[in-house]
Amino acid sequence: VQLQASGGGSVQAGDSLRLSCVASGRTFSDFSTGWFRQAPGRERESVASIGWRGSTINYADSVKGRFTISRDNAKNTVYLQMESLKPEDTAVYYCAVSRHSMPSLRPEYYRNWGQGTLVTVST
Repeated sequence: VQLQASGGGSVQAGDSLRLSCVASGRTFSDFSTGWFRQAPGRERESVASIGWRGSTINYADSVKGRFTISRDNAKNTVYLQMESLKPEDTAVYYCAVSRHSMPSLRPEYYRNWGQGTLVTVST
């Protein structure tokens, strides 16, 4: 499966952004998907994950209450709605698809990764 992430940009603290990730190829709707991010000089970290039906969702503590992951299987797309952005949210955001139905925040759980989209949050 190929993944194309988009929606990143430069915003100010407190602003919102919505990231999208469109999948093509292997059946998308059967598998869990996740969003991860990597800031300069730091390791990749988990952000959120969603099961194949969209009913099981996990969030990293750092984004709980501010970010919302969702998916539209008819459009082969997963979204990340980001509210109340902070400078520490600055990173390249990646989407990923696993080969499992249930979600996980562990990066090693995922097999296919998109190219990333940059989010920059300034004060």
